[in-house]
Amino acid sequence: MKKLLLILSLVFIFTGCFEPERNCTDFKTGTFEYKTYLNGELATSTFIRNDSIEIDKFQGKSDTSSVRWINDCEYILKNLNPKSMAEEKPIHMKILTTNKDGYTFEYGIVGQDKKQRGQVDRVK
Repeated sequence: MKKLLLILSLVFIFTGCFEPERNCTDFKTGTFEYKTYLNGELATSTFIRNDSIEIDKFQGKSDTSSVRWINDCEYILKNLNPKSMAEEKPIHMKILTTNKDGYTFEYGIVGQDKKQRGQVDRVK
């Protein structure tokens, strides 16, 4: 019984301490794609980000946003040319996990509890 308890304790210690990979600085700049379903159809958005600006291209239109990094894995996006009140609200982005090809992130409007998740793939 003691051996079983010891083994279970060790398994718990090693699996409980696992942290997902987060090499966020690898994704501060580059060209990326985000795919999502809109009205039942797969839609792709391509964006180019340097350290302080992000240019998003979606359905033939471009939007430019400022990027303010809070830490290596979190930043605030603010649309530079908003066309509506909704576009004026900044968005908090948080990189949750990374791999060699992209990252998983969580985002939401600053000050609101509702969050959504997505996956981004590096193009360049």
